[in-house]
Amino acid sequence: MGYLSQFLGRFSESFLAAVALWPLASMALTLPILAYLYHRDGRMRAATAVSAYLAVLYVLGLGCFTLYPLPDGASGPGITYGIEPRFNPLGFFDDVAKDGLRALPDMVANVVFFVPLGFLAGRLLRWRLVPALALGFCASLLIETAQLTGLFGVYPFAYRMFDVCDLICNTGGAAAGWGLAALAARLLPPGELAREGHVTNRPGFVRRTVAFWIDMMVAGALLVIILLAANFALMAMGLPAWADDSGWERALMAAVFVTVEGIVPWFRQGRTLGGGFVRMTCETRLRTGWRRAAFYVARVAALACALVFSPVALPILLVFYVVKRCMPYDLM
Repeated sequence: MGYLSQFLGRFSESFLAAVALWPLASMALTLPILAYLYHRDGRMRAATAVSAYLAVLYVLGLGCFTLYPLPDGASGPGITYGIEPRFNPLGFFDDVAKDGLRALPDMVANVVFFVPLGFLAGRLLRWRLVPALALGFCASLLIETAQLTGLFGVYPFAYRMFDVCDLICNTGGAAAGWGLAALAARLLPPGELAREGHVTNRPGFVRRTVAFWIDMMVAGALLVIILLAANFALMAMGLPAWADDSGWERALMAAVFVTVEGIVPWFRQGRTLGGGFVRMTCETRLRTGWRRAAFYVARVAALACALVFSPVALPILLVFYVVKRCMPYDLM
């Protein structure tokens, strides 16, 4: 019993590290997670969102348990402090012969740690068995390679042992987790996914925000590509490149913004690229002629203010939406 307590105590520091990183990782991944859930389900389910954030904690914990604590110093006595990588898939039996029952907790942990991964693949991601097994194997291989290479070269020596037996146990754990997910699906069927082509014209504030974030990622990437191409063309012609404070650059930023938030949805029934991904249209009702044109002008102006004057404009838009359940330009 004392050995088991000592074994579990090895992971207390790693668990605390995962919990400490969880809020930061959750904040960084909030918009991508929400975008994925809106795209897949067509709406936001509280249970699914909670599961997604618990999955973030699990992934952090898996990384911390297998790679943390990090070694001190800049050198070590050979590979994994004198323990060579083990490529024998039956090496576990050597451990049992050497250490007896003391070898079991490590093997059991290697299986148990990957059961949630298989469950998440089957339940949250809705993957079939083969992709779930591939995910478990690839995740395990990534971890083992990180251990073998000193965290991919961060350290000049490997600080944990690469073991093929771990690959087998980890993949087996993922298979067991997927089996539990399949059983859970029979007892408690998951919610239906979004229908093909499903689009809502009554998006909430959160869905609008996620769509706008995706649009700005697209606009930023497009702007960088255009600026790089333009500067290469200018240099090829022997002309000076655009300066950072160039008026042309600001004009180009405005043109890209209007294109992404105004022109694109005009020709796609109100769906920007981000809006299409999260299954929404910004046109809350049918408009034609000058009313539709005025709607898009007001929309682009409001979103530009939200982008440029975000500390003031975003709270105002949020309060307006809470009171009126729509955006100002929806009233047009």
